[in-house]
Amino acid sequence: MDRRLFLTYVGSGTAALVAASSGIGALTGNAMTGNHLMNGQPSGKGKSLTAPFQPVSRTWENDMVLPNGYNYSIIASYGDKINSKGEIFGDAADLTVYFPIDSLQGGNNSEEGLIWVNHEFPEPGNYMKMLGINEATFKKENLANYPELLKMEKEAVGGSVIHVKKEKDGWKLVLDDVYNRRVDGTTQIELTGPARGSKAVNGATSVVGSLGNCSGGRTLWNTALSCEENTEYGDDYGWPNFDDSHYGWVVEVDPFDPKKPVRKHTALGRFAHENTAMGLTNDGRVVVYMGDDKSDACFYKFISSKKFNPANREANFDILESGTLYVASMSQQKWIALDYATNSKLQEKYTDQAAVLTNAREAGILVGGTKLDRPEDVEIHPHDGTVFLALTNNTGHGNFHGQIVRFAPANGDHASESFTFEVFVAGGQQSGITCPDNLHFDSKGNLWVVEDYFATETNQYAAYKNCGVFMIPTDGKNYGEPFQFASGPKGCEVTGPWLTPDEKTLFLDVQHPETWNPYPGQTFGRSCLIAVQGGSFK
Repeated sequence: MDRRLFLTYVGSGTAALVAASSGIGALTGNAMTGNHLMNGQPSGKGKSLTAPFQPVSRTWENDMVLPNGYNYSIIASYGDKINSKGEIFGDAADLTVYFPIDSLQGGNNSEEGLIWVNHEFPEPGNYMKMLGINEATFKKENLANYPELLKMEKEAVGGSVIHVKKEKDGWKLVLDDVYNRRVDGTTQIELTGPARGSKAVNGATSVVGSLGNCSGGRTLWNTALSCEENTEYGDDYGWPNFDDSHYGWVVEVDPFDPKKPVRKHTALGRFAHENTAMGLTNDGRVVVYMGDDKSDACFYKFISSKKFNPANREANFDILESGTLYVASMSQQKWIALDYATNSKLQEKYTDQAAVLTNAREAGILVGGTKLDRPEDVEIHPHDGTVFLALTNNTGHGNFHGQIVRFAPANGDHASESFTFEVFVAGGQQSGITCPDNLHFDSKGNLWVVEDYFATETNQYAAYKNCGVFMIPTDGKNYGEPFQFASGPKGCEVTGPWLTPDEKTLFLDVQHPETWNPYPGQTFGRSCLIAVQGGSFK
């Protein structure tokens, strides 16, 4: 039988297919997720999902190209002041998490809110141009002799909390001192969990700064999780007094309370975190899925010891401090606990659980985790609870275009230690997308996908031109068929898709464009946060 016909026949797509084939029954688990789609319910009808827009084509055009009827506005760009203290919006914008201004009262305001934006890395070459430093003769080991450059690099990374509001002519940054603030390379951040104060982190109970902030997610109690994707930026950029063990963690920020400490949760492991996808197990504990963004790295999940309390926000603030970290074995279709107390392989290699978590990448492979092709963004389907993981590429394996894999937890329970899986979309000519990166679901269950690659007119990505944004139905006759919604400016990576609760605005980040949105007085482009409006997104 034709694959798509079979999927239509079984009604609820891949979830039913993998459930039927494995004998586990239909997925019925709680699909509550850490974004605005907290109350999605399965339809079970296999309704056809189609694009609500006329798709655009691949292009080299140096602009954000959108379907007819849609428009964009720039909310904040690198260097823009966000408060009276003079703090600025950072560089290399990546993750976007929108919090309705009335979130803590249970509201879904879609025209005013707070946004957390990651700032993944500094761009020292640009700052040297701005400071008049000769890049050709500069050596990173001498960075301490350039205090202005070092300051610019440290204030470029981390993340921003900004107050935004929809006006008649588009979304605007609200300059205020109540919410707007920065977490950067100088912020004092607490460590929590098993590695806090341990030998594995050289006795640290707090660390200085967050960097390598790629993607992340939203918790069920309305805080932002920001993921540190690299543990070696200090070496890369020549920052003095850099301790690798202090970076590569998941960082939690309360956007509503500047007095709340920023924290790195060691219980979630240390590796090149791309993002987090939060849901609930059937017995009410929190699950957090995470990918390690590196070739030949693994896929992880964390399950909390403590149950989620929907009635008391404060009661959940320590929920990510204790629990069990697991790594996925695709060959066994099971999750393997990275638990020092019960695993003899870990006991032979490490001294305690703190050392296991601080070296989670190596520990995951040691116990049998499957090496994958750059596991990046992961999200939970709002209707059936299946888990979608973007494997961006692995050029060392000849996999230049990547794929998206769909996992179904046994018995529809995220606490289950077994799962089944299939390839949802393979990158390349047949699908028309390449190098899938960030993912986001709309309320119908369409998957929004952005790409991560660099194309020239002569390399293997030439046919794909500029990086794009796609909508992919996860049910019905167009199951797995990408529709291109946007094409980004030259040289950029479009990142951080996030819809407002009414799904009338799509937030996106434009990261490192070549010349688009230029720095004041310069010709090179600058990263920014944009809002796209004008039509339907579902």
